[in-house]
Amino acid sequence: MNILNSKFKTPFETAPFSEIKDEDYLPAFILGIQKAKSEIDAIVANADAPTFENTIEALDYSGEELDRISSIFFNLNSAETNEAIQSIAQEVSPLLSEFSNDITLNEDLFKRVKTVYEQRNSLNLNTEQKTLLDKKYKSFSRNGADLPEDKKSRLREIDKSLSQLKLKFGENVLAETNAFEMHITEEAELAGLPEGAKEAAQQLAESKGKSGWLITLDYPSYIPFMTYADDRELRKKLAFAAGAKAFKNDNLDNQSNVLQIAKLRHERANLLGYETHAHFVLEERMAKSPAKVESFLNDLLDKAKPAAVQEFKNLEAFAKDLDGIDVLQKWDAAYYSEKLKQKLFSLDDEQLKPYFKLENVIDGVFTIAERLYDLKFEEVDLVDKYHEDVLTYKVTDLKGNLVSIFYADFFPRAGKRNGAWMTVYKPQCIKNGLNDRPHISIVCNFTKPTKSKPSLLTFNEVTTLFHEFGHALHGMLANTTYPSMSGTSVFWDFVELPSQIFENWCYEKEALELFATHYETGEVIPMDLIAKIKASATFHEGMQTLRQLSFGLLDMSWHGQDPTNISDVKAHELKAFEQTKLYPDVSENCMSTSFSHIFQGGYSSGYYSYKWAEVLDADAFEYFLEKGVFNKVVAEKFKNHILSQGGIEDPMTLYKRFRGQEPKPEALLRRAGLIEK
Repeated sequence: MNILNSKFKTPFETAPFSEIKDEDYLPAFILGIQKAKSEIDAIVANADAPTFENTIEALDYSGEELDRISSIFFNLNSAETNEAIQSIAQEVSPLLSEFSNDITLNEDLFKRVKTVYEQRNSLNLNTEQKTLLDKKYKSFSRNGADLPEDKKSRLREIDKSLSQLKLKFGENVLAETNAFEMHITEEAELAGLPEGAKEAAQQLAESKGKSGWLITLDYPSYIPFMTYADDRELRKKLAFAAGAKAFKNDNLDNQSNVLQIAKLRHERANLLGYETHAHFVLEERMAKSPAKVESFLNDLLDKAKPAAVQEFKNLEAFAKDLDGIDVLQKWDAAYYSEKLKQKLFSLDDEQLKPYFKLENVIDGVFTIAERLYDLKFEEVDLVDKYHEDVLTYKVTDLKGNLVSIFYADFFPRAGKRNGAWMTVYKPQCIKNGLNDRPHISIVCNFTKPTKSKPSLLTFNEVTTLFHEFGHALHGMLANTTYPSMSGTSVFWDFVELPSQIFENWCYEKEALELFATHYETGEVIPMDLIAKIKASATFHEGMQTLRQLSFGLLDMSWHGQDPTNISDVKAHELKAFEQTKLYPDVSENCMSTSFSHIFQGGYSSGYYSYKWAEVLDADAFEYFLEKGVFNKVVAEKFKNHILSQGGIEDPMTLYKRFRGQEPKPEALLRRAGLIEK
């Protein structure tokens, strides 16, 4: 028997990583899919009348083995991959997609779900059961299961066209990005650029058989040049190229793709009974409606714009005094902002790192979680690991009851992708009267220890660790009945609240004194350093907020109204940007044609959620600040109403239960220094 298709005989039923071979995965997936299909077939073939238990509940608990195999495999594909795993992923992904479609398009299964759904008012269901029923029904109805055949056929056509258009959109942006190179042969033209960026540009030129230096539109090349290069004309050339991506009326132009995507999304939403694409998307978000999103964005705009305008005037005056710049242009923004920031704040990451030894920061995170949520973290060596760098912990409550198994993987290596993330190897759920506790992991890429020094974190890495650990707490403290609603299985304009709020403790004296001590002397970090961090964190916050709001408003302009009559992409965009414009427009540039977040990725009608989550976290933390950052009453409320509840109820209902009111954007504006505290 394949080890992946059997019950794990390990402590806490953790994944037996060392016993799994790469060649085990494909047969395990095939058998797992067969078993999951059999479970679905059994639900459909049940001769008894459909009930919540034999249909909805059974559907949520089905496929447990397949889900477990998937979580282990795809987590390793991110954290410890190799060519064999990547090859298996290519083979397995379409099988899983096909299986998902087999469920959604199973008419007999949908009939049973629909029967239960139509009886919902007479079933005496609790809140979590009502949410699960609604979620299961919508997973069918929102994908066209309720449509007549001719409309189903049109929906399939639209979905096929959209997938091709989105692919083409992304291919064009990538081709445009790769096509541009700025070849520099005179070192004087690189004045101002940090040595590391110059070295990278030289290596890139060498790799292409060229002398001198190459600057490209890839961010690691583009951002340092726009921020530090003294040559204004070269910055202009680079900015022009970036802004004109897929907007040149050639074979890589995306204007037609933008218009078609917007119009097909609108038609699809209409087919499914929604007024616009945004109405369709936002039904499954906290915001609920385009009107609410637009009100949210415009309210923030009203409050942030005065500060943004003043910041812009100050930057203009600074650039004029420094270099005689009469009209500040987009290619001046990053350059003069950085110069002004260096003038106002003298803060070097190298000053801070000695106070943030990784082991101390980990202890600090655990101590803060213990003081807030009564958790104990014990490192254990009886849990199998997928790499020797991984740390494993048993998490318990004060009575010694198991809360979670926790994996922490901190250092970069060849088989690991960049970035930082939290993930789940096994979700929490309650089945047959047993509360099955979760297995949670965080993965980061921090500097490894050297022979002479331990792993010392930058302050940004400290906040990253706190951020991911906030997500981990959401997973660890989950206490729901059904696996599909456990932990971080919430609306995506809510999921960042637990992570972003936990970052706030990094700035608080009471918290920092617990762990921020010099790795050699044991001295607690001087608070004047933290004051500098706090002060610089709000630098140009008005302009940054305005920029984010402009993207959200552009997104809603494409998706929150009928786009049928839009024929000119640039003219439409200019209208959307009217209220947020600071710099002069560049007629040869267009953002929509390379706005991959909304035309290729998953952010259509959702770009606002970046700011939405910030409002939630600032408002929630203000409650802690009012009562004390370690106040047990507030912490207990956050644990009981947010962290443990997963997706069992509407997030705004959960938030109001915690906070006693809806979140107010003023908290974010105060924290950002945009209004008086």
